[in-house]
Amino acid sequence: MPKYFCGVDGGGTSCRARIVDENGQLLGEAKTGSANILLGVELAMDNIQSAIALAAEQAGISDLSTLSVGMALAAAEQKSAWMAFMALPHPYYHVTLNTDGYGACMGAFSGENGAIVIAGTGSVGIYLENGQQHILGGREFPISDQGGGAVMGLRLIQQTLLAHDGLRPASALSQHVLAHFDHDLDAIVSWSKTAKPRDYGQFSPTVFELAMQRDELAMELLQGSADDVERLILGLNRKGASQVALMGSIGERIVPWLTPATQALLVQPKADAMTGAILMAHGDHNLYPFPR
Repeated sequence: MPKYFCGVDGGGTSCRARIVDENGQLLGEAKTGSANILLGVELAMDNIQSAIALAAEQAGISDLSTLSVGMALAAAEQKSAWMAFMALPHPYYHVTLNTDGYGACMGAFSGENGAIVIAGTGSVGIYLENGQQHILGGREFPISDQGGGAVMGLRLIQQTLLAHDGLRPASALSQHVLAHFDHDLDAIVSWSKTAKPRDYGQFSPTVFELAMQRDELAMELLQGSADDVERLILGLNRKGASQVALMGSIGERIVPWLTPATQALLVQPKADAMTGAILMAHGDHNLYPFPR
């Protein structure tokens, strides 16, 4: 039987692991790199195992087979990636895998019914109702994830190029992006060929900063992201959710840009995704059946 429980919250930018004992006492916590399994299951597993090992070292745990691990990971909804990840070897007593949205929703409502929208590097809406999941969006950048930092960054690059070509007014924000690439358009094009979601998302803090200074492009981009987030919130409301917790680096800052009617649906989450993942570690919360 497991003696310890570990929750892992893995997104496109970072992976966090938290270990508690049977009484829920915090023993160790650590953070490493991306754990988006669609970007490579081996890389995700390496970063997850590194985070767990660091947390276990803090906790004074040397035998990792005493850990039951709940993993709430970005892109876990992709069935082929989910299966490939779960087929990888690991030293733990038990592993259960679901999406980062599922873990966040478990934490936000202490495992009870409730809905969340995560807007971080990516985005997703999820409503847990009597054990059933209702999922909106979250199908990965660039075809989905509207309201997240990666899509905001992609739109920013597009609009910066338009400004450079004189097809829209230049602004402090577009000039910031050009300066980031030393005013070399070829460098932007080359960068775009290999840029990952977190690379696009790196511009989000500057968008918020310059929007507060009334930069036209920054305000346009923030309002577009707010509209996307609002669409997810109202979609969950139509599914039956009367309260929605808004989470993530974008979600926590975008609230003033939402309409008052949508803001009225929002509640504060009770806890974070790692707490939700620890709840997952106590049972079988696999998104898909896994052959043993």
